[in-house]
Amino acid sequence: MTQSERGTPAERDRGHSVGTVGIKQVAEHAGVSPGTVSNVLNRPERVAAATRARVERSIRELGFVRNGSASTLRAGHSSTVGLMVLDLANPFFTDVARGVEDVASERGYAVLLSSSAESGEREQHNIRVFAEQRVRGVLLTPVGDDGKNADRLRERGVPVVLLDHPTPRANQCSVAVDDVAGGELAVGQLLAEGARTLTFVTGPAALRQCADRRKGALRALRAADLGREAMRELTVPAMNARAGQEAARRLLADGSLPDAIFCANDLLALGVMRVLLQAGVKVPTDVALIGYDDIEFSAAAAVPLSSVRQPTYQLGRIATELLLEECDDPDGHAHQQVMFQPELVVRDSSRREGAGAQGGPL
Repeated sequence: MTQSERGTPAERDRGHSVGTVGIKQVAEHAGVSPGTVSNVLNRPERVAAATRARVERSIRELGFVRNGSASTLRAGHSSTVGLMVLDLANPFFTDVARGVEDVASERGYAVLLSSSAESGEREQHNIRVFAEQRVRGVLLTPVGDDGKNADRLRERGVPVVLLDHPTPRANQCSVAVDDVAGGELAVGQLLAEGARTLTFVTGPAALRQCADRRKGALRALRAADLGREAMRELTVPAMNARAGQEAARRLLADGSLPDAIFCANDLLALGVMRVLLQAGVKVPTDVALIGYDDIEFSAAAAVPLSSVRQPTYQLGRIATELLLEECDDPDGHAHQQVMFQPELVVRDSSRREGAGAQGGPL
């Protein structure tokens, strides 16, 4: 096929090749001025319905694609919001991202998604990329608590909403879950099932989620009149299944398993479960186990995993709504700090009595 034969029939009739159609060609095709086409694209309410329909038909027939870069330069920002999470491999953040994308799409925005991989340096790099792309606003799950990277964006006039992370600042929006309450729910359930020695498998202490879940676990111990010595802490470098497997191998090598294990997320718990079952340890008969996040895989594990559920999709939706409200009306916007409450989901992995299935190798 020759160059003149490519494209839509209208393009071939007028000799336009794909990708070269501009506002002038659309205006000629529709029989209007270039200014009218510009209004249809940017201020459609100013154009009569019949004229707007004629221009839109020409846009479709010619295959016109607006120059997003030029629009960004004129406006000083794009129709894109940035979303940075801790780990794209974690299904928890996949569900959060669905909520973000649904709201963004409804409002005509695209989402630029990135991961810090739990690294402060990578977070700082991605923040620079967001600024270079002139995103309209940013949803950020920060690695630490200092807030410096978010402040750099806000100094540039870019609204930032903290996602899955509370803020003590009244002049910033945040959407989070009460992880202290979640940690208390998890350990309280293990203690109610008779556990008196526990291990808390957790990620880096710099992660707010890990620190808060630890606080909740200790609160549950105090409520049961048990001291800190009742819970051993086992810190791993990442919050994934591989790190959970390594933690379980360390526990087995010590030769003394606890009554129960609380993992700071479900991926860690699933890794722990895999190694325990392969070693012949019965869950929950020998060791009770509970995770956090209630990802989809938890209920389908060899021994269905007890977990602490978070409203992941709603986290993403509410955070995006707040961000776009601030983008559209920065002066009139009222900042909110939204805190959801977690929910305990009890399954076989932490039920001592009548658990039935002991599971096989995963």
